[in-house]
Amino acid sequence: MRAIILAAGVGKRLWPVTQHKPKCLIEIGGQTLLSRYLESLASVKIRQATIVVGYKQEMIRAAVGSHCHGVDISYLVNEEFHRGSISSLWIARPALSDDVVIMDADVLFHREILRRLVASPYENCLLMDDTVKQTGEECMVVVQGDRVVALSKRMPDRYDIAGEGVGFLRVRRADTAHVIGSLKGYIDQDRWDMEYEDGLLQYFRDVKVGHEKIGGLPWTEIDFPEDVTKAEREVLPRL
Repeated sequence: MRAIILAAGVGKRLWPVTQHKPKCLIEIGGQTLLSRYLESLASVKIRQATIVVGYKQEMIRAAVGSHCHGVDISYLVNEEFHRGSISSLWIARPALSDDVVIMDADVLFHREILRRLVASPYENCLLMDDTVKQTGEECMVVVQGDRVVALSKRMPDRYDIAGEGVGFLRVRRADTAHVIGSLKGYIDQDRWDMEYEDGLLQYFRDVKVGHEKIGGLPWTEIDFPEDVTKAEREVLPRL
């Protein structure tokens, strides 16, 4: 299994910090988010990671090189990093040649969250924090029956349960072509400013994607300055 870490974006909502460095190099408790990712991957025996870089990519390369915490690292460059995140997952196509875990690079999380995804009996799987209800910004895992039907900030009219997505997706090798095909429909329409989550709608139709609940485990996505404070004060002490 390989990890694909999407770390190309500018992080404009956190500009006081990201004007100086990529978001994945924010330090929480004296350690960067990216370093924590690689340690967590090694702990679940994922030894290969592809990092999609763009904005200030030289700083990311300098920080982790080609081998870090027992993980071999390769890079793919998203020259359209100023566009939507669909551009990064599209660029990651060459790495979608194995069982993969696709990871946003801006989450502080307990290792058990990643372990639960890797150990899931669902070979296509999303993580859902079922304790979170949508207030506007949250990207929600939406389930109808026994399968995920959407991963989006826009909720469908009908569903059974929903919870916030952590930003990690597991895809088995046999189904990575469905991910690529789903994205391609939007790329062919030049919709480069989309978020990749909304580009996966056809994938969810074609492939049964399960979910694992992680409510109660500590994590936070870091988008705004107040998220850094939350990470340091509320999440870090529980890791």
